[in-house]
Amino acid sequence: MANAVVIIPTYNEIENIERLVRNIFTLQRAFHILIVDDNSPDGTAETIEKLQKEYPNKLFLLKRIKKEGLGTAYIAGFKWSLQQHYEYVFEMDADFSHNPNDLIRLYNACAKDGADLSVGSRYVTGVNVVNWPMGRVLLSWGASRYVRLITRMPFHDTTAGFICYRRSVLEAIDLKKIKFVGYAFQIEMKYKAYLEGFKIVEVPVIFTDRTKGESKMSSGIISEAIFGVIKMRLQHLFKNK
Repeated sequence: MANAVVIIPTYNEIENIERLVRNIFTLQRAFHILIVDDNSPDGTAETIEKLQKEYPNKLFLLKRIKKEGLGTAYIAGFKWSLQQHYEYVFEMDADFSHNPNDLIRLYNACAKDGADLSVGSRYVTGVNVVNWPMGRVLLSWGASRYVRLITRMPFHDTTAGFICYRRSVLEAIDLKKIKFVGYAFQIEMKYKAYLEGFKIVEVPVIFTDRTKGESKMSSGIISEAIFGVIKMRLQHLFKNK
């Protein structure tokens, strides 16, 4: 049995998901995959159910009733993964913006080099983003700088969503108290791990924007990140006082 599982939240990813699953299962290191699908009307879950017959006991599916946000999808995936006793738990997008080959590099950063949490970083060696318009690059880079300023976390890509956790990190964080549901969830998880004193490393990756399907970014998600980070930092400061 593999000791690592890749959690992939999906909503209308039928154009990408089969190719991504097959790609991951061709890697030299064994990974299991957990798809958390929010009742995609395009048949994403049905595609996974067909693939499960081809990949028994290594491809898993959690079907949720409705679209409830990225953060809650990952929390559901984390809880499932801990119950299944995986040692390494990954976050990964379904749209090929994260290169499946980099899963091995993130795994090695934890399993071989001793990190507790490894982050696939777009900004640790400059700006490694492909196919984004300059406005979105500046927004993403600026958001990470903003989060670093507010939280004092010494990381270049604080909003990254390509991550490997040791199970001990997820066990130490009270998942019931994670508040954010959009992309700010990524910030909150890193911040909680940082406050717990875990060793976090950034692994440089190239982020390539999706070529198929639609982005899930919205103004509400951006607003949650901007104002939520300030609230999160203030809560920590007042708690200490």
